[in-house]
Amino acid sequence: MRPTILPLHALLLIALLAVQGLAAPTFAQAQLYQAPGQNSPTTKEQVPLYVPQDDKVIGRVSIPDEKLGVLVQPEGREWREWRTNTLRLAIGGLAIGMTAVLAIFFLYRGTIRIHGGKSGRLVLRFNGLDRFAHWTTAVSFLVMALTGVILTFGRPLLIPLIGHQAFTPLAEYSKSIHNFVSVPFVVGLLMIIGLWLRDNIPEKADWLWIRTAGGLFSKAGGRHPEAGRFNAGQKLVFWSIVLGGMGMTASGYLMMVPFAFTGIGGMQIIHVVHGLLAAGLIAAVIGHIYIGTIGMEGAFDAMGCGEVDENWAMEHHRRWYEEQLRKGYVEGRQPAE
Repeated sequence: MRPTILPLHALLLIALLAVQGLAAPTFAQAQLYQAPGQNSPTTKEQVPLYVPQDDKVIGRVSIPDEKLGVLVQPEGREWREWRTNTLRLAIGGLAIGMTAVLAIFFLYRGTIRIHGGKSGRLVLRFNGLDRFAHWTTAVSFLVMALTGVILTFGRPLLIPLIGHQAFTPLAEYSKSIHNFVSVPFVVGLLMIIGLWLRDNIPEKADWLWIRTAGGLFSKAGGRHPEAGRFNAGQKLVFWSIVLGGMGMTASGYLMMVPFAFTGIGGMQIIHVVHGLLAAGLIAAVIGHIYIGTIGMEGAFDAMGCGEVDENWAMEHHRRWYEEQLRKGYVEGRQPAE
């Protein structure tokens, strides 16, 4: 007996019935979950997906973090422009500008020498605790400055040199080091405030130092305005570090806990403040390093070993030297009556 072969149209009919059977549950579900009509309570309670508000586009979200509902923020474009261009120009311009000014000044003035030469007698300038506070603050600031520069200039400068694969871990480590080193920086900052605050109070004698620029432009050696433990220039550096450091600390820790105390706009302002303070302090520290090294003979000894030559002390801090002499702190000298 020959097998029955179904005609082609019968096979097509069976295939259509099978497809209809598979689609039936989906169609039924669609009937169960029809979109609400115009008179539906759900429709009446609906709100637009987003609404304009204070030049922003605020989305509708159901999670507790409402800031995630900000879909468009025009200030964000301004902040990005500032972050990628203005901040880099500020840091680079101030640092390069300060370096150029100091280079020109060095060509004009050279190293400021001790007029009477070294006497060989030493005066205790800073004790061990003073130097620990200074170097803790200085080294931690330099590390933060370096890692901050990597994070700021890394994409346009380092990626073309080392590539994305090497820059990614470098940026990650730089961020971690930057945050970690902020702790010893704050410790050192608090120490120098406690140790040196009373000696850095502005006084009338500071105006003479400012008017004569501390004798820095006078090539006739030995002519420096009388000063106490710190002159007006050092006081300016002290207050720059203290006030700028406190501002950087506050803004930096707020950036480490984003949105804990403010919203998106506030975080952008904090970032601007942190960056500008960093730019100013980097320029100030470059000047401080210059004076403390090649700019002035004998200046590094104060923080290097803690003792300075007697002639250096008399030329730059005569009033302070006379106080040390009366207390008997000058090696080889008897206390003055």
